[in-house]
Amino acid sequence: MQAIYAWDVVHRGSIVAVTQRLWDDLALGAEERAFATPLIRMLELHGAEIDGAIAELTTNWRMERVGAIERAVLRLGAAELMWNGSDLRAVTPPRVAIQESVLLAERFGSEESARFVNGVLDALARKLGRI
Repeated sequence: MQAIYAWDVVHRGSIVAVTQRLWDDLALGAEERAFATPLIRMLELHGAEIDGAIAELTTNWRMERVGAIERAVLRLGAAELMWNGSDLRAVTPPRVAIQESVLLAERFGSEESARFVNGVLDALARKLGRI
């Protein structure tokens, strides 16, 4: 989530390059990198599609109006829901992906952020037929 946030705030370079710099700065271990790499790859390959899916569900909020924390968490959660169990990502139960996103929004944002993220990702999961 921090890598997605950093990439969004920097507005330059590829998400992979920003992610590598952040992970190096944080001395992120191999296990954590292996877990997060497919998610970053999904955003690199399908970022416009992910943003489009989110934008469809936030009709009163353009992506640029959504807070940077919430935007990063929504992108992460949407990537997990949309490519869950694909060649890019192992299966994570949709409710687990949503709950983890809500916890991230709560930790780095606020209770209001968490409610917003929960509502959007729940709607996305339902639209995708995941729940």
